[in-house]
Amino acid sequence: MLRPTFGSVVLLVAACSALGASLNVSTCPGYTLSALSETQNGFTAHLDLAGPACNAFGTDIANLTIQVTYETQTRLHVNLFDTANSQFTVPDSVISLPGASSSSSANTSDLIFNYEASPFEFWITRRSDPDAFPLFDTRKASLPATPIPPVMKDDASTALDGFALVFEDQYLQLTSALPLDANVYGLGEVVATSGFRRDVGTNGGGTIQTNWDRDDPDPTDENIYGSHPIYMEHRFNNATKVSQSHGVFLVSPAPADILLLTPPSSATSLIQYRLIGGTISLYFLSGPSPISVTQQYAALIGTPTWQPYWGFGFHLCRYGYKSIDDVREVVRTMREKGIPLETQWTDIDLYHAYRDFTTDPVTWPLEQVADFIRELRENNQHFIPIVDAGIAVEANSSDVYVPYRKGTELDVYIKNPDGSEYIGQVWPGFTVFADWFAPNAAAWWAEALKNWSQTGVEFSGIWLDMNEADSFCEGSCGSSSRRKRGIGAGNQTGVDLNNPPYAIHNGFGRLGVHDIAPNATHFGGYVELDVHNLWGLMEAEATHKALQEIIPGQRPFIISRSTFPSAGKWTGHWLGDNFSRWSYLYYSIQGILQFQLFQIPFVGADTCGFNENTSEELCNRWMQLGAFTPFYRNHAEKGTIRQEPYLWESVTEASKVAMDVRYRMLPYWYTLFANSSTDGTPPVRALFWEFPEEQELFANDRQFLIGRDILVTPVLTEGATTVDGTFPGRGNSIWRDWYTHDVVNATIGGNTTLAAPLGHIPVHIRDGAAILLHAAPAYSVEETKEGPFSLLISQSADGAAFGTAFLDDGISDPPGPSTTVKFQATKGGVDIASQGEWNVTQKLVQVTILGVAPAPGSVSVGGVSHNFTYTEAQQELVLTDLDIDLNGGTQIVWE
Repeated sequence: MLRPTFGSVVLLVAACSALGASLNVSTCPGYTLSALSETQNGFTAHLDLAGPACNAFGTDIANLTIQVTYETQTRLHVNLFDTANSQFTVPDSVISLPGASSSSSANTSDLIFNYEASPFEFWITRRSDPDAFPLFDTRKASLPATPIPPVMKDDASTALDGFALVFEDQYLQLTSALPLDANVYGLGEVVATSGFRRDVGTNGGGTIQTNWDRDDPDPTDENIYGSHPIYMEHRFNNATKVSQSHGVFLVSPAPADILLLTPPSSATSLIQYRLIGGTISLYFLSGPSPISVTQQYAALIGTPTWQPYWGFGFHLCRYGYKSIDDVREVVRTMREKGIPLETQWTDIDLYHAYRDFTTDPVTWPLEQVADFIRELRENNQHFIPIVDAGIAVEANSSDVYVPYRKGTELDVYIKNPDGSEYIGQVWPGFTVFADWFAPNAAAWWAEALKNWSQTGVEFSGIWLDMNEADSFCEGSCGSSSRRKRGIGAGNQTGVDLNNPPYAIHNGFGRLGVHDIAPNATHFGGYVELDVHNLWGLMEAEATHKALQEIIPGQRPFIISRSTFPSAGKWTGHWLGDNFSRWSYLYYSIQGILQFQLFQIPFVGADTCGFNENTSEELCNRWMQLGAFTPFYRNHAEKGTIRQEPYLWESVTEASKVAMDVRYRMLPYWYTLFANSSTDGTPPVRALFWEFPEEQELFANDRQFLIGRDILVTPVLTEGATTVDGTFPGRGNSIWRDWYTHDVVNATIGGNTTLAAPLGHIPVHIRDGAAILLHAAPAYSVEETKEGPFSLLISQSADGAAFGTAFLDDGISDPPGPSTTVKFQATKGGVDIASQGEWNVTQKLVQVTILGVAPAPGSVSVGGVSHNFTYTEAQQELVLTDLDIDLNGGTQIVWE
């Protein structure tokens, strides 16, 4: 299959060579709606094929059902499925969605479902603005008059230039109009050269977002580890100067191409879904703000898991550690150089013969590994090992590998169509793969992890890798020659699942390359083609629940490579096997922003890069940028130069400066993630999420906000000593330098050049912020957490500022007692009040207030006069030697 191109042409088209003829989907008849029946929350109706079947990439399904449900005031569900219910849908056991509330109805919804019966077309509008460009619009009259142009067609291929609904057993197509040059975000996972704002092809190019999980080291503009068919569109009305956002979520793990493009001379852009099987289940989220869209998505798929406090510390790993002594020396040197190290990780070097749940008896003797882990724990540090997806097959009758043998006994592995074990190949050689639909799979997995921990590998969390799931060979290459092979075998129905008629733009071409073959079978009769994109999600859930058994009462800490909607309930994510290049330093920002929308907010990139050799300058800049991202880990590939931060003096110093800021900010980070786990509010934000009316921010992905209040403007260019950044607010916001507390003289609506010598990352605090900090960062998160607090307030022009801090023990699962402290500033004072059951033992010892003018003559704390310092240049009032109990309330007043 040819690969997509993004030049002056619009898009490649996929082959249908399996059909042996060139077919034009524009001749597909579409459907006619009839037999409408109203329900409490919407309606159901029949959809019948409106003419002769076109059978473009399979067999047209003649009878469909449509269910339209107004689930909440802000959420509308449109579900199109075959009436016979023979097409695959995601089982509730994998993703449980909430359904309609008892009070929801069409009359109370923010959204309106509109339709024409024949030919069936529908469009979604806002109740508040029904005449505006619809949020989603499948009407042929609204779609581009020109077809999607065929480009570089394969033999016997076709341009899919028709816009009628196509619903076949092996191919589904639905197309919606978008405003010209629409602001679209999401659809992943991807490293998009166009940036966080997706390319809709207005100036040539366009986007093909392919959903088929695969292991490939972070290619650009291709499918990679996870599939997330959710997008947010942001619109700005030039006439009213008002913005509105909405979200569209397709609940489907089907292999798919999702196209964003603009045909030549078209007045609109479009989005087109092309699915290999399944159904079309769409959720519309009304927003109307960007942050509310993310919150509504969380209310649908589930809010992110609670992270342990220690997880926000610095993590270190390398593929290629030579021995336990090598790792011990790394940990020792990090402490000697004063670079905080919270968690030491190990890659597959740890294993014996690359087998999960083992340690190499020569280079990683179990007793020494156990001693090392105990030493870490005694120093308030943590240990995390890798766990790969493939389970090694016993080589012969004398080979005893208990996890494999136990899994065979319990019948937990994916099968070939003939019922034999599907045997692929990964690092340990021939491997099998867990079938998470099998009744005993989760218990078997938990037992294997528990047994490993009880041998002495007492991990604090688990790193899930290769879980797309990856296989180095194509098909069931380890099966006996008597068994059916994965390639070309087909399934029992006679349909060749491994080579579907419509070939999605999978980066490897055939779907079975570096993946389990599509015709592999699962318990319950499922085939890999339908459930492949769910494997990483289901493994994460099984691992999360296993850790709850193994480390009871503590929050599971998991980082997974492959993800799917709702994975954030179970795991965090890292951005995969990136490269030590300046471009990937930049790409890391869009990746982190994507996963805020996907509701997997605990995410980060391998700092300094994984593949290829890093440089001192790149590692310097990346270690600093990483300190302002949720998951902060340095990880490198085997065979590359070492890149521990102590290896260059400049990187050592830059890392220590950035980590000092990070560890001070831990209460702020933790509060943001508590909010995320409560209602889905994203901890890291694109600038326009906070300033949605400022058009100059819509494509800005070289800066980001931590919460509402912290603006990060990293250097992303080699050799640079300055960096240009936009300060949102168009002159109505006051931005102060984090380090100096100086007010920025910002260019309104444009770029401001900031000094950024090597070792310095510009960070600014927004006016109106009140942020609780750790006053004295220590080596470990636990030691830092036990120390006192400080408070930083940046007043707005009228003296106002507000903030909260969520405090608890940072580890309990489920979360236990907590206390929320509120800080409210006015022109002449600060009120501190708390509510909750958690006893805060740490005292507030310092308060810094920016924007105080004129200089006060006196300051009182709790009605008692207190010494202070005042710096006129920064309008900075500082109170030290405080002893404020955050369990109660107090007032700071100046005059």
